[in-house]
Amino acid sequence: MADTTDFRNGYTMKLDGAIWEIVGFQHVKPGKGVAFVRTRLRNVETGAVLERTFRSGDKVDDVRIEKREMQFLYSETDAYHFMDLETYEQIAVPEATMGESGKLLLENGSAHILVAEGKTIGVELPNFVELKVTFTEPGVKGDTATGATKPATVETGAVVAVPLFVNQGDVLKIDTRTSECVERV
Repeated sequence: MADTTDFRNGYTMKLDGAIWEIVGFQHVKPGKGVAFVRTRLRNVETGAVLERTFRSGDKVDDVRIEKREMQFLYSETDAYHFMDLETYEQIAVPEATMGESGKLLLENGSAHILVAEGKTIGVELPNFVELKVTFTEPGVKGDTATGATKPATVETGAVVAVPLFVNQGDVLKIDTRTSECVERV
């Protein structure tokens, strides 16, 4: 059991039979009355967002999350397949759990799988990946004063915004949290 003093962004708890993650919270101490905590919660299975208020000192069931490093094997239309390098156990992660970040995974790349109560609840990719540009339109010469960008398709099939000087065949360092090009390698 935990209480409201343990709340922080990313904290997971069990409410009404579902696992919720705190996306944002605010501790409020009004001039009159009891302090309370306003939270914005995200259901880790469905992605639904809920705003809920807890009185200061309310107890909640905390959920322990295990982080396992696994290797990405391949993807299908509705799932991504990973293998644990220690036990060689393979698991399938639904596409909804992966979100848009799944498009930045290279085969044989590694990721951390988040497991709570025997269920896969999320995937953490490395902060940066290096991917080769497979297609992009040529940049217009002299159009660099505005800091403009153009779309580029990388080897995993994801489309990212890149500066105009990036050409087909270049290798880019991409931030997986924002899907933005950081630099040309």
